[in-house]
Amino acid sequence: MQEPVDPPPAAHGPDPAAVPPDADGTRNGESREIDRLRREVRDLRGKLLAHPLISHAQGLLQERYRLPDAETAFELMKRCSQQHNLKLRNLASAVVSVPRPDDERGLWFPGRSGRAAPPLRFLPGHRPDKVNRSTVLKQVLHQALAFTEAPMGDLQVMESAGSLRMAHHRGLSEEFLDFFTVVEDGTSCSLAARRRVRVVSDVATDPAISEPAREMILAVGSRTAHSLPMLSSAGRVVGVFSLHLPRPGQDLTRVQATALDGLAAQAGRWLEWHQDTMVLNALEDLHRRGRELRAGPARRRTE
Repeated sequence: MQEPVDPPPAAHGPDPAAVPPDADGTRNGESREIDRLRREVRDLRGKLLAHPLISHAQGLLQERYRLPDAETAFELMKRCSQQHNLKLRNLASAVVSVPRPDDERGLWFPGRSGRAAPPLRFLPGHRPDKVNRSTVLKQVLHQALAFTEAPMGDLQVMESAGSLRMAHHRGLSEEFLDFFTVVEDGTSCSLAARRRVRVVSDVATDPAISEPAREMILAVGSRTAHSLPMLSSAGRVVGVFSLHLPRPGQDLTRVQATALDGLAAQAGRWLEWHQDTMVLNALEDLHRRGRELRAGPARRRTE
């Protein structure tokens, strides 16, 4: 099977992260303050969305390891997330979705053998086993936008429940991001996830796009959407990234399409490795620490 072609360096296209300066060459204080407030609102909204999941994981850990309170369970997760460079929400999601460990064994996943991290040729200078997940996802979207000169894009990761959750974005409105925080169907990205192939949608006419989603996508100036699934080595969808182009029927060149397919393939294999290696390492560590906490009072009574 032919190895997918890597995308050319991002220097071949404009940096989508660049913000147009004001006429005097600087962004004025009012614009900076608006941006700061928007970031704060999004951060608060993200914490509110993550809170039920983290609370669920706290409850499971409190019961599993007979911890004295939810705060102890939270500190246990927080320590492991920091130690293994995982977001707390991602660790909590794994705690909730992965089958509970066998209490008779010291390991959560006995017999598991490690494997080398797949290469990330779009991240030169970074060891694939040391780079964090957020950096990889940001660079995937950055490279895709830069190579195609698309003004807008988003990247979503697959949740254990089968929905897509927004992970990174460029050039999209707050209303768009709120609307598409979690996607299950009615969009080109959900169709790409279901079909496991690249999907091109004419936003105004594609019957696969729901009317509320169509209205929101058109409002940001997107007329053609290209959605590419990121697949594991076994063909499981681990995420989708989408490019939004301003003209109807705006296609990619063969070189662009081939390069983006290669980018999606690399990212999918790495995300699979990260889930099967780094996340499970964190769960093993959490299990070990939890067992120690559970054994602590009994040990003290025998001393």
